[in-house]
Amino acid sequence: MQKNVVVIGTQWGDEGKGKIVDWLTDHAGSVVRFQGGHNAGHTLVIGQGDDQKEFKLNLVPSGIIRDNIECFIGNGVVLDIKHLQKEIAMLENDGIAVRDRLFVSPGCPLILDCHVKLDQAREAKRTNDKKIGTTGKGIGPAYEDKVSRRAIKVYDLLNLDTLKHKLKDLLEYHNFVLTNYLGTDPISFEEQWLELVSQAEFIKPFIVDVSARLHALNDEGKGILFEGAQGALLDIDHGTYPYVTSSNCVAGQASAGSGVGPNMLNYILGITKAYTTRVGGGPFPSELDIDDQRSPGYQMSHKGKEFGTVTQRKRRCGWFDAAALKRSAMINGLSGLCITKLDVLDGIDTLYICVGYQSNGTEYELLPLGADQVADCKPILIEMPGWKETTFGANQWDQLPNNAKNYLLKLEELCGVPLHIISTGPERNETIMLHHPFEIA
Repeated sequence: MQKNVVVIGTQWGDEGKGKIVDWLTDHAGSVVRFQGGHNAGHTLVIGQGDDQKEFKLNLVPSGIIRDNIECFIGNGVVLDIKHLQKEIAMLENDGIAVRDRLFVSPGCPLILDCHVKLDQAREAKRTNDKKIGTTGKGIGPAYEDKVSRRAIKVYDLLNLDTLKHKLKDLLEYHNFVLTNYLGTDPISFEEQWLELVSQAEFIKPFIVDVSARLHALNDEGKGILFEGAQGALLDIDHGTYPYVTSSNCVAGQASAGSGVGPNMLNYILGITKAYTTRVGGGPFPSELDIDDQRSPGYQMSHKGKEFGTVTQRKRRCGWFDAAALKRSAMINGLSGLCITKLDVLDGIDTLYICVGYQSNGTEYELLPLGADQVADCKPILIEMPGWKETTFGANQWDQLPNNAKNYLLKLEELCGVPLHIISTGPERNETIMLHHPFEIA
């Protein structure tokens, strides 16, 4: 019987989940997004040479690039319909059939203009050392409305009479904050109302009971792939708070955010880079200088093309943090590891791995929870020899240099999670499969 797989980022996001999700869909019948919003960025490279195409997806599940794969946006996602319209148009312009394969839960909370304005005005009001590094896309305020039980959800678009009253109350609340506390202009009720009426007509054909459909697919033995966004160390509960995202990014959210029981999550694949990156603010114990050409961080940044898919900000880079990975393994219940961007380390003479931290005379084997505590941590590093040979494009274990193999096996040992997949480039065939998640799930 076919099983189901959850793909999770185990660092601070940007681990290369999109490629792996796309690659694994040859064994799946569907792909589900279950948290976050269009603050996620998944880059897919399809084809070779002159036929190569690059797709940057923020909201639509990565499986949409594969033919015959059903894609679902679960109730745990906050939905900006304007962005969804743009992303669908982009895909259709590239010849990707979307409308008969993409489905949206009626339970998704909507991101409205007031949420975007609140997000940006709040970040602008913070002093530089207190900035969160939000994408400014309204994600946080939309989740706040959900928790405060005043959100407008997709199913509200099916009853315009009720929707009008809900929107009036919502804007009255948020416009008070915008004008009296943040000192910005209010959102026009009439403009937002007309926009929602138009969006209601657009979204109706996509609405489906995602929970019921996923249970039916599971009963039919069709594998389901649950696609996480961001990374576990950005989780609102388990990350380096407050420098986190506004949703739960851990594997357990696949259940709550799509409407399936935990017994339907058979295998958890943790995606991690062969080094560590972070976008935006927040502590980063193993961080390196990315501007000094003599620093390994410079190579990681430039060779790894470390720029945020959503924001285009430079990603901060540093040595692999095994102590942080052990924290991720615990909170996600990882079944196996996929290590990406191994080739970025090619040519670095000596590599280091963070195996713990020192803080005020105390040693820690796991990444602490609060940002203030993590900020006081100094990395405890061990040394590993690098390799001169190229690993780019390798698709067999035996093609890797011995020092690269030793480095990977050391990461496996330190993290306590078996190594199942290695990605050595952006294309589908640039992958070493040691154990297939769907076959051992």
